[in-house]
Amino acid sequence: MTSEVLSTDEKARPAEASSPRRVPLSRGLSTKLLLLTIVFVLLAEILIFLPWIASYRVNWLKERLSTAAAVSIVLLQGEPNSLSHTAQNDVLMAIGAKAIAVRDGGVSRLLVVADMPPKVDEHIDIANVGLVNGMTGALETLFAGGNRMLRVFGPVGDSDKEFELIMPDYSLRNAMLRYSRNVAVVSLLISLFTAMLVYAAIDLIMIGPIRTMTRSILSFSEAPDDPGRIICPTERADEIGVAERELAQMQDRLQRMLSEQKHLADLGLAVSKINHDMRNILASAQLMSDRLRQVKDPTVQSFAPKLLRALDRAVAYSEGVLAYGRTQEPAPSRRRLRLRQLVDDVHGLLDIEEGIEFINAVELTFEVDADSDQLFRVLTNLCRNSVQAMAADTESAVVRRLAVSAERLGSVSRITVTDTGPGLPPKARENLFAAFRGSARSGGTGLGLAIAHELIRAHGGTVELVESIGGRTVFAVTIPDQPVRLDQARNGLRRPA
Repeated sequence: MTSEVLSTDEKARPAEASSPRRVPLSRGLSTKLLLLTIVFVLLAEILIFLPWIASYRVNWLKERLSTAAAVSIVLLQGEPNSLSHTAQNDVLMAIGAKAIAVRDGGVSRLLVVADMPPKVDEHIDIANVGLVNGMTGALETLFAGGNRMLRVFGPVGDSDKEFELIMPDYSLRNAMLRYSRNVAVVSLLISLFTAMLVYAAIDLIMIGPIRTMTRSILSFSEAPDDPGRIICPTERADEIGVAERELAQMQDRLQRMLSEQKHLADLGLAVSKINHDMRNILASAQLMSDRLRQVKDPTVQSFAPKLLRALDRAVAYSEGVLAYGRTQEPAPSRRRLRLRQLVDDVHGLLDIEEGIEFINAVELTFEVDADSDQLFRVLTNLCRNSVQAMAADTESAVVRRLAVSAERLGSVSRITVTDTGPGLPPKARENLFAAFRGSARSGGTGLGLAIAHELIRAHGGTVELVESIGGRTVFAVTIPDQPVRLDQARNGLRRPA
């Protein structure tokens, strides 16, 4: 039952993990861009609509006041009282007013009147309507009008008379509602058209390339070892083009890094298998070499200790390789070492062919604070690289010399390995301490310098290439002495007392 539940969960995980990889249309950048463009255009239309509707209201009232002024002039030429009540109502209905008056010389004269309203809700001086007052009045008419009474007055044209009109605002409100509806329809069409144009332009310039980069990232994450999944950047010179090129370079570097990591993993597995069996063989050789001590031959007695030390180091290295997959290099166990003797041991282990001169220029009394086995490995790798580089020179007149020297700079020991080889090629210099890329010879792995760099860095020191030209290559290893702890120093001062 438990296994069935686990299998069901495991089957559900890929679907859950892959669901966020596809963005729904409702949450995509394109939909958000389209909706935001429509909203922003509508907001702009609303801001523009307020002065428009105020202007429409003022113009509408001016037209009615102009009509009333024309009627007033005609009536002033005759007798206003000669109009019947029915005719007056017809005139007022045509204008949509309750009364028409004219002011001339400070005297107001009522020309036509129907039913005089009991009160007037708003007085509008048509000649002095400002922008703010106009918008405020327009909003009041739209949202609170329909049953209000307006008094509109002001000059018309070049006339020196002032005309006055009393009228309800329901006709004005209806006209403003029709105008607002037309403006809203036109604004919506403009916003849709603008949004589609903006969407098409931005989709072509931005959203489309971003969508392509997103698909490339998702495709590359599915199979990062496939070179065909790397994005092909365009030749654009803007930010999108820079992002595409950087993404392509990043994917290429990541692919090479994954390939190297896979290579390292495969190599580590193979080396671990080999070392597992080699450790047993070396253990057997160690047992047999112990019997050499019992041989009385002076030559055998002189070589036996060196052979035993070499076998001991080989066994230790094999065990370290087996443990490397689980941990890292062990912390150095530092002691005071006589460097000249250690260099002699390195010389004895090197396979130096005839014609290559080895010089141990380290003083007899020179001491270094380091781990014996780890420093031996560092010097062995550096010296072996030098010997292999000089071994390629077959001309007898060429000087082939390897020298190891040392000096102390305060509390820092500086060990120099110098050879007269051909020098390092440019590719090896660029990837000096990178495994599988920093090799100076064809078929090399570059692991020697990588191991040396890691071991010396654990000592708090450095390995650097000082010089590399034809006929002279110099590597320098610097190792600082261990810092003295204050409590230990105090205890050491108290003991003699």
